[in-house]
Amino acid sequence: MTTIIQTKNLSKSYGKTQVLKNIDLTIEQGEFTAIMGPSGSGKTTLMNTLSTIDSFNGGEVWIEGKSLLDLKKRALREFRQRRMGFIFQDYNLLDTLTVKENILLPLSLQKTPVTEMEERLAKIVEALNIESILNQYPAEISGGQKQRTAAARAIITNPAIVFADEPTGALDSRSATQLLEQMQLLNNLFKTTVLMITHDPYAASYCQRVIFLRDGKIVNEMFKGEQTEKEFFDRILTIQSVLGGERR
Repeated sequence: MTTIIQTKNLSKSYGKTQVLKNIDLTIEQGEFTAIMGPSGSGKTTLMNTLSTIDSFNGGEVWIEGKSLLDLKKRALREFRQRRMGFIFQDYNLLDTLTVKENILLPLSLQKTPVTEMEERLAKIVEALNIESILNQYPAEISGGQKQRTAAARAIITNPAIVFADEPTGALDSRSATQLLEQMQLLNNLFKTTVLMITHDPYAASYCQRVIFLRDGKIVNEMFKGEQTEKEFFDRILTIQSVLGGERR
């Protein structure tokens, strides 16, 4: 398998407070991975560091074989725009653009040919079942539809990895299930690597792998293998109860 993300002795401090402590991590191409842990465990800091949004103080990070230490600010920004996708809890959609325009915005900024844009759009909106809302505006659609729109926007650039920050946090249980099922489908269809922060064992049960953080360190990880979502969910709950953490 191809390694997408690798860290060695990754550390991050804010002043005298060390948030990440010598983390060694490898994420392979096509993995759907959850990062879990209680508040203050370093989940968001780890995601921000891996996604180049934030810097780090010690160790090294490689993405697609490129060391982040070797990339200047402009190169980092371009790398983030072209090789990474983001799904946020609050959607981050532009209210003045239609669903279609929101999804195509990253490709428009990259000056992608219209024919290619339409081809990519057709495949992704079919997978996410949002063809019927393409001409509507964010204010006219549900929370679940907004999050699927955000997922389509994240995927359409064919990124090396998609970072999802609590993507089900603002959704009801039905919409959350639909989104998770469709993220699974995107992962399978397009072999997109997904790294998701979540407090929710149910959301994590849709992943292939769960990494548990506590006090800035990786303290456990588990793989789904051939287990069902229910079986994996029960195992996640057990580990979470031992390690401590928030439950939805």
